[in-house]
Order: sequence, then C-alpha cells, then structure tokens
Amino acid sequence: MRSILILNAKGGSGKTTVATNLAGYYAAEGARVALADFDPQGSSTDWLAARPDTAARIHGVEAHQRGLRVPRSTDVVIMDAPSRTHEESLASLLKRAQTVIIPVVPSPVDIRAAQRFFGELRALRTLVQKDVKIATVASRVREGARTTEDLEDLLMDVRLPSGRRFPFLTWIRQSSNYLKAAERGMSIFEFAPLATAADREYWQPLLRWLASARSIPRNG
Repeated sequence: MRSILILNAKGGSGKTTVATNLAGYYAAEGARVALADFDPQGSSTDWLAARPDTAARIHGVEAHQRGLRVPRSTDVVIMDAPSRTHEESLASLLKRAQTVIIPVVPSPVDIRAAQRFFGELRALRTLVQKDVKIATVASRVREGARTTEDLEDLLMDVRLPSGRRFPFLTWIRQSSNYLKAAERGMSIFEFAPLATAADREYWQPLLRWLASARSIPRNG
C-alpha cells in the first residue's frame, strides 16, 4: 500500500489542497484511494462530503477520531496531517508514511516557520527509524512575486541530514480552479483538461517523483 503524508506544522500552507487533489488524481487514474483526515478541522472530510456520486470513489477516514483504518484493498492512502504537529505526534505520523510532501507558502513568516520545521524533522530522524522520503512544493504561488523567489532560494538550499539537498519539486500556483475544485469535492484532474491545463503542468514534477522509486524507502 502506498502511503503519502501531507505535512506542515503551520496552518494555511495548502496541505488540504495538495491532499485532496492528489487523492482525486489517483482515484481518477483507477487506484483504490483512501483519504485519511488527521486534522480536527476536518477539511478533507468536508471535501469528501461534497464529492459527487458520479466521481471516482475515495474512501474517507476520520483518522483524528478513529485512527488510521483503511480497507485492505487500498492502493494509495493520502494522509492530511493537522497543523501544529510536533515531537511524538509528528514522529507517529512519520512512522506511518513512505513519502512526505511539505507545502510551503511564499511569505517571510512561512519561510521562517519552514526553516524551524525542517530542523525539527532532522532531530526526529532517530525516533522515526525509517527512511521516509521527503519533498517540498511551493504552495499558493503568485508568479513573479519577490517572496516566491525567496522561497525558491530557501528550498533549494535546505539539506537533508545526509548532506544531500532537500528535494524541492515544483510550484502550485494560486488559481481559482482550486477553489472550484474544493467547493465541488473534486480535484483539478477531474475537470476538463483544457480548463486546468496550466495548473496540471505544475503538478507534473511531483507526480513523476511520486511514481518513481526515488520517492519510496528501500525498507518501505
């Protein structure tokens, strides 16, 4: 079973946007998908409640109340983590995941928070005792903005404990298509391709990485 955790300790980073669109993508591709909502706010659960019956089925899990229990037939589980997750709670989530995606918003406050969070992830390595694969994406990006350039500089410079560069994959631009998708319980991958072509293009580096062996631990 493929397990992907969407994580950031700061609220408003676009975690649920990434989680729901990934779930919709895999479901539209024919995979049996579970979307586990660990956030008490229940944004992913609300998204699923709005999902039309005609869309590809996604199994919802209110994991913040009931724990992570998914059907054995599940191909992919997407986990939407709560904000302000630290220490033991963070380590517990990391142990469940093969892959972690960290969306970061291009603002000075978010960039500083991301720097602290990356440090915390490094410190938890011995607790997790698992080679979780981690990548970052820039979220809610306004193309050409100065803060966007600052974020790119930060994400390109951050390194893993091994000394390798932190994998920064792509931008997810600010687009009205994500608002429409959220309202309808859909992903941008389930809208007409021409209407979302520009947004889909930005997802390609992330989707290719997730499909590659580089995003899966050797022991996972």
